Amino acid sequence: MVSLTQSTKSVKEKEIKRNWHLIDVKGKILGRIVPEIAKLLQGKQKLNYVTYLDQGDNVVVTNARYVKLTGKKAQTKFYTRYSGYPGGLKRISFAELLIKNPAEVIRHAVSGMLPKNKLRDKRLTRLHVYPEDKYPYQDKLSAQKSEE
Repeated sequence: MVSLTQSTKSVKEKEIKRNWHLIDVKGKILGRIVPEIAKLLQGKQKLNYVTYLDQGDNVVVTNARYVKLTGKKAQTKFYTRYSGYPGGLKRISFAELLIKNPAEVIRHAVSGMLPKNKLRDKRLTRLHVYPEDKYPYQDKLSAQKSEE
């Protein structure tokens, strides 16, 4: 008979293995793809997932410039930030931000999907967003595929 203390093994910080995932968002809907990215960053797809450890993987998102929204949201959605000073409210529409900084659109959406705790910033640093097909992590993604 096996006791529970022998069969239950907790994950240590040093034992965490981080994989690399490539996600192409060209022509995909922002609200459908962001939960998948957030799940990978948190490590929820892993069998030994626990909430108090950051076990997430690295995610490379390409073609951020070509992401879509449903309905009329592309014209009506606004991103706001406030400096704290009088007259410091800045508003930019989704369409303008997609032209100016498409990586920020993805990063903002993923940030909203992650839990609001001390692990959020660490997880967001493992999110790598690029507006086009070119990205510098081909060697890490190909090395992971060769291991599998």
